Amino acid sequence: MDSESRQIAGLTLRIDRLLCVGFETCIDVAPALFALDAEGIATFHADAESVMAETILEACRVCPVDALEVMDADGRQLVP
Repeated sequence: MDSESRQIAGLTLRIDRLLCVGFETCIDVAPALFALDAEGIATFHADAESVMAETILEACRVCPVDALEVMDADGRQLVP
């Protein structure tokens, strides 16, 4: 699987598994949302539904390789 998507707090998040290299900056900002899997690639926590939109946006903005994409409810890309 090259990407993983989830809808949380009215936003659609996508992790590009080919771009992610496991810097963990997203985890530093939102440890309740992201974790590294066995391959060292970001993945979503199973119970990440309670993370606030502001935290999601910040966690995705800090990714140094733009592996995290966020779209709003209208399909507009917010990050990167």
